[in-house]
Amino acid sequence: MLVGRCTERKAIERLLAGVRAGRSGVLVVSGAAGTGKTALLDHAHDVASGCRVERFTGVETEREFAYAGLHQVHAPWRDRLDALPPPQRAALEVAFGLRAGGPPDRFLVGLATWGVLAQLAAEQPLLCLVDDAQWWDAASAQAMAFVARRVATERLGLVFALRDPHPGDVRAFAGLPTEVVGGLGEADARELLARVVRAPLDERVRDRVIAEARGNPLALTELSPGAEPARLAGGFGPPDAWRVPRRVEESVRCRSHGLPAETRLLLLTAAAEPLGDPALLWAAAGHLGLGAAAAAPAEEAGLWEVGTRVRFHHPLARSAVYRAAAPVDRRRVHRALAAATDPWAEPDRHAWHRAQAALGADEGIAADLERAAGRARARGGLAATAAFLERAVTLTPAPADRARRALSAAQAKHGAGAPDAARELLTLAQSGPLPALARARVKLLDAEIAWHTTRHDGVPAQLLAAARELAPLDAALARDTYLHALVAAPLAGTAGRAVLEVADAGRTAPPAPMPPRAADLLLDGLASRTVQGYEACAPTLKRALTALVSHASERHRAAGWARADDDGGRWLGLGCRVAVALWDDEALCTLATRAVDLARTTGALAALPAALHALAVVRVLTGDFAQAAELNAEAAVYRQPPGLAPLPDGDVLLAAWRGQQHLAHQLQATALQVAGPGEGVTVTPAPYALAVLHNSLGNYDAALAAAAPPCEGDELAHSSMALPELIEAAVRADRPDRAGTALKLLDSRAQASGTPWALGLAARSRALLSTGRAAEEAYREAVERLGHCRMVPHLARAHLLYGEWLRRERRRHDARTHLRTAHRMLTDMGAQGFAARAAHELRATGERPRRQTAEPAGALTAHELHIARLVATGATSKEVGAQLFLSPRTIDAHLRSIFRKLRITSRRQLRELPLH
Repeated sequence: MLVGRCTERKAIERLLAGVRAGRSGVLVVSGAAGTGKTALLDHAHDVASGCRVERFTGVETEREFAYAGLHQVHAPWRDRLDALPPPQRAALEVAFGLRAGGPPDRFLVGLATWGVLAQLAAEQPLLCLVDDAQWWDAASAQAMAFVARRVATERLGLVFALRDPHPGDVRAFAGLPTEVVGGLGEADARELLARVVRAPLDERVRDRVIAEARGNPLALTELSPGAEPARLAGGFGPPDAWRVPRRVEESVRCRSHGLPAETRLLLLTAAAEPLGDPALLWAAAGHLGLGAAAAAPAEEAGLWEVGTRVRFHHPLARSAVYRAAAPVDRRRVHRALAAATDPWAEPDRHAWHRAQAALGADEGIAADLERAAGRARARGGLAATAAFLERAVTLTPAPADRARRALSAAQAKHGAGAPDAARELLTLAQSGPLPALARARVKLLDAEIAWHTTRHDGVPAQLLAAARELAPLDAALARDTYLHALVAAPLAGTAGRAVLEVADAGRTAPPAPMPPRAADLLLDGLASRTVQGYEACAPTLKRALTALVSHASERHRAAGWARADDDGGRWLGLGCRVAVALWDDEALCTLATRAVDLARTTGALAALPAALHALAVVRVLTGDFAQAAELNAEAAVYRQPPGLAPLPDGDVLLAAWRGQQHLAHQLQATALQVAGPGEGVTVTPAPYALAVLHNSLGNYDAALAAAAPPCEGDELAHSSMALPELIEAAVRADRPDRAGTALKLLDSRAQASGTPWALGLAARSRALLSTGRAAEEAYREAVERLGHCRMVPHLARAHLLYGEWLRRERRRHDARTHLRTAHRMLTDMGAQGFAARAAHELRATGERPRRQTAEPAGALTAHELHIARLVATGATSKEVGAQLFLSPRTIDAHLRSIFRKLRITSRRQLRELPLH
């Protein structure tokens, strides 16, 4: 990921602009290891539109092989050697061992390389990227530097990345235009850290990490790979929780070798103290009998600095020091840190250090940890709660208390996205004496973990069993569990009759309290839908959405998302599906956004991937395909740990709306492979997505076949979404009977929903089956109603269908108006399949469709685009700055640049632009 680096990116983009304009360009990107040189080459590759890009990498083990680097350069186009003058061709062939001869003339080798690259650049602008050029052999470096100093009008760009200080001989590149890559500024470092540490982090720990990284992006990004979600405890937890790269461990080992024992003990004390507080360090050192003189040898070895902050040479050096220490020494320094920590000002850290110093069971410390768990959550999220509770379990002497705390710890571990650790704690809880309610909660958590790790069709039965056991003990929790079972049944691939049985069981749940919670309304509504039908449940589900939206808005305004399992927060994802089923676009957008905010704020990494997926679907449906892709990519990062059940593949839906036929089918095939026996959730969206895809491409028989299963299966959300697709496909495939039956169902549901989105889709579908005046009135109604909702792609399709109908009515002038609108909207959002349909229709009217132009946002850097999107939502500079850890003045400076690039003058104009 590339954060900041505006100067370096501009230098690369200027070089590329010159290459496209017929001017050659050369740039050496020089910087220390880990400063992001490779990321800048990635950026060059990404923005080199219209250019052929070739990438080469220096290999340290090949430094002694003459022309090994140059062999990489010529390998892709060896057939071009025949076009070279014989002396140059002979020199290259000797250099590469293709013919016998003495050492080749390096001047001829350089000329030959220049000639081949010039040939290629004459055909298409050429960009050559050389990473780790310091590892190239001297002969290859000289040959490429020879080319770099002679290019002028060959439409050739050369970018070399060199490590500084240079471990090899790089004199060949001396004097070439150079951009030195230094450390990131504090604001950019904060943004990068927020991207790689995807959980709440104590602000003081964040400041210490940024200080120790010294702006080096690699030092920051190494905090993420391999770290289990539950170990990201916001600064609470043992320092050895992080996996340390071997090179960092080796660096610490080499630098600490031979240090005095007192110095090593002082280093360990600093490693066990996560804030980098020198006052606390020296207070603890006093309890250990260590003086200030013990710090000097470690400073001389380059391991740390002790000033206003204790800074190790790398953020993960603390973990390396801690991991290398003996357990007895760890307990000793934690005991000293506990003695030095004020129990009134820092009760949580005081309790934590006492716990780490304890060797055997200690109920007093365990009780302190249990009390501290809730407070720690505010700073470190669910992972911090889990860390405190897990340690409390190991210190609890009484079996009953240990089992109770193990259950609480398992729940926190599960919420933090660590199912394996949660299972271990759950097994421990089951082995101890528990009251009836706790035993029922154990069964419930076991089912919830199973749902998180698999979508097997046996999970709903587990949930039902837990719900029945909870019914006489905790009515509210029992109702929640029945609701979970009712939601899980169709998504787990359970057969239709089994779904009805689950719904019937849900109707036997204990009565709801008065007034009912959002979860109670959802349970009653969904059970009624399964048994009585869509129209009967709509009023209750509308009330449930109103309750969820109200709850989410109040909690968001109060910044009080402290509990991930509260009444409203737990069911936001289900609320999104209900909103889709009812075509309530306002509720859908609100709930999807709040679900992501809640999961991020609380560190509920178990819930975050599904929340991101839901928000990505919303962005697809509203036409923001670029942001949908970003959200899908982020969701994939959170699903990387093994053992987690796959989510519905949002990339399939995005590819379908973009008209990417091959990619959509490839993604669907992958989803089918990932889904195990009895798992239905992974492939649930695919039929609807493929129906959209085939309708966009005009493959109406295929669209009809794809839309039929979700409509017949009556899955909560996708059955509603698939109905309009089935109707359009059936009409175009000359199956009016299928279309008419589906239209009756759609009309009935749309009336029960009553939203502009629902009524607009019903009118659009009705127009397809109408003729004459009735058809025109229905098309106009569709355009009017869909114009009052957020679902821009469906509005664009209404214009497209209306334009197609008008053309067939021989009203070419009127048709062009709607087809132009459809083509512009669909092209701008990236719906290429539907845009191609609109272009075809425009050509049939005798008009040439406009060429696709770059989107306004294309002029912005990624950082500027992020700021522009936030400001476009109505956020103030202060609010945007708080979210991005930048000052309002910095945000205003970025806005001036954004306004200049977009040729606008106000925030109001920014809100009107398509910032995709």
